[in-house]
Amino acid sequence: MKLVNIGFGNLVSRDRILAVVHPDSAPIKRAVKESSDRGYLIDASFGKKTKSVIIFDSGHIVLSSLTPDSILKRCDEEEAIEEV
Repeated sequence: MKLVNIGFGNLVSRDRILAVVHPDSAPIKRAVKESSDRGYLIDASFGKKTKSVIIFDSGHIVLSSLTPDSILKRCDEEEAIEEV
């Protein structure tokens, strides 16, 4: 399993990510609200401005203060951490 740093030392499984999107559109805001209501929202932005929303195959949504481009680069590079 490969783990990706999404900021502030938080790691997520690269294999479980479905999408990394900007948080500005109305459908994404709606999905974040619904996820929060169901208890599936994880805020990993540590109070900083949310710059990306990470959607997982389990239905969980994670908020990050990194841009989607930064997260994509971290997924593609060898910066992804190999978990044994």
